[in-house]
Amino acid sequence: MFEMIITQKLLQLPECVLALMSRTHMPGRIQILSGMAGPHLVATAVALWLLHSNIDYVERRQQGMTGGTLWLKMKDFRILQVDIIGADQFSKVADTLDDLVRVEEPLLQYPFFYRPMYTVLEDGWGAFNPETEFSRLVQPGDDWRISYVNKDFKVCPSYPCAVVVPKSIEDSDLVAISNFRQGGRFPVLTYRHEGSAVLLRSSQPQLSPNGKRCKEDERLLNCVLARDKRGYIIDTRSQNLTQSAKLRGGGGGGGGYEPELHYPNWRRVHKPIDRHHILLDSLAKLMEGVNDVNSGMDKWLSRLESSGWMNNIKETLNVACLVAQCLDQEGASVLVHDTDGVDSTLQITSLSQIILNADCRTVRGFEALIEREWIQAGYPFATRHSRSCYTPSSQRSSKNNSPSFLLFLDCVYQIYTQFSCSFEFGENFLLMLFEHSYSSQFGTFLGNNEGDRRRLKASERTTSLWSFINRPEVLPQYLNSMYEPNTSVIWPSVAPMSLQLWNSVYLRWVVDQAPQEAAWSVVRELRERDQASRSRVARLRRQLADLEREAVAAGILTSPATNNVL
Repeated sequence: MFEMIITQKLLQLPECVLALMSRTHMPGRIQILSGMAGPHLVATAVALWLLHSNIDYVERRQQGMTGGTLWLKMKDFRILQVDIIGADQFSKVADTLDDLVRVEEPLLQYPFFYRPMYTVLEDGWGAFNPETEFSRLVQPGDDWRISYVNKDFKVCPSYPCAVVVPKSIEDSDLVAISNFRQGGRFPVLTYRHEGSAVLLRSSQPQLSPNGKRCKEDERLLNCVLARDKRGYIIDTRSQNLTQSAKLRGGGGGGGGYEPELHYPNWRRVHKPIDRHHILLDSLAKLMEGVNDVNSGMDKWLSRLESSGWMNNIKETLNVACLVAQCLDQEGASVLVHDTDGVDSTLQITSLSQIILNADCRTVRGFEALIEREWIQAGYPFATRHSRSCYTPSSQRSSKNNSPSFLLFLDCVYQIYTQFSCSFEFGENFLLMLFEHSYSSQFGTFLGNNEGDRRRLKASERTTSLWSFINRPEVLPQYLNSMYEPNTSVIWPSVAPMSLQLWNSVYLRWVVDQAPQEAAWSVVRELRERDQASRSRVARLRRQLADLEREAVAAGILTSPATNNVL
């Protein structure tokens, strides 16, 4: 039997932690008993604590005056069954939960009330300072600079205060370009590869039917290219979509592209990737199939294919590999954008760096990548993650809600499975980021951009996720025991047979993951034993070498019996 105390007083509190109490081993089942004094609590053995921000949808199934059942459908894909005895109590609990789920005031969210019970050794809010991170992009005497044109978040509300742009482009030019690009997201440098090849990102240009252009934008992109070099503009929308949007006008529906007439050294390539409601509908179909535990093999495989989720992974990885190929094998610079420059754009720029840059496959480097390409780059976590796949499509925003970040993490997981020894972190590190991006006691994923977090004073009033994860007693559980540093470029396969469903995310609440976890535990133990044995062998070899030198000095040996033992 499960029991939970929920009263109307919860509505007067900030974001609440719901305590679901269990006295049995029936996962996902909760029972609330009503009586003269309302719901009551008895001795419990197990407690399940939930942030109400993790609830995606509350489904009601009332059974007359006897009460009913609530199905709490969570953003981490759990589904909890809450059995409530008593019609009056059923309505009160259901209404309370619905009201709690609708609380959207940022200052009432749990991160502002969470106080860590440990000593913060490193403040995660300052761990990835933009100026420090940009030192890898801007070298003394080169053609790039750090601009603070957006220091007040007025030029581009979704950009950070500091960005890297060509040195020959003045701040006044950036203001003009921001008025030309959707949402003000003018082209910025995000990665420098070997030689002169660079990776940039932006939003679409806002062209109008009368041929509106921006000479400052044209000059920025053209000055990026080295002499006699061509670049690629990777547009993650279909050509038909950009053409029709251009006819509607940039301000009337958001469409446009860089015409070759004004950008002669850039070749435009269209690689469409699903976004927004299409991607969320795909995830919803996947989870419908996952939760249908009684379906046979043929039906399951059919539902997996019809969901389109695995195809979304394949297409996203394919575009990321294309961008990486342009940079690495052709030495060509690349500009990536979709409409807004925050969904598929950030997926592609991030994944291409993981493919090309070994530093992004370390814990510190991957954390910096998440900060730089998602958090500081203005991915709207609060908006995108306010609803997930369990909320009926009629009750969620067709444009605002999207699992773009989850798809990115899934793509990283696919690369990880093919090059598992090349990543310093394990699969559970990705799973942890997925969970905290939707609901967390930490302030790292609050708001939609740096401007939001600055206004909320998140760095002063909340704890950073990185402050917790990077603690010496916490980080080891997320490390990959099979890690062997690999500085080479890694090229993942996007063939359908090379991709696999991420069981630890989508199946963990319906399929027991214990056998898999036990197997990995054995692997980690064997790896630790191997490392310990290697360390012992190296130590014994050094001792043997020392003894041989002493023997030679004492005249016992004429020369060392072993060579190159160290």
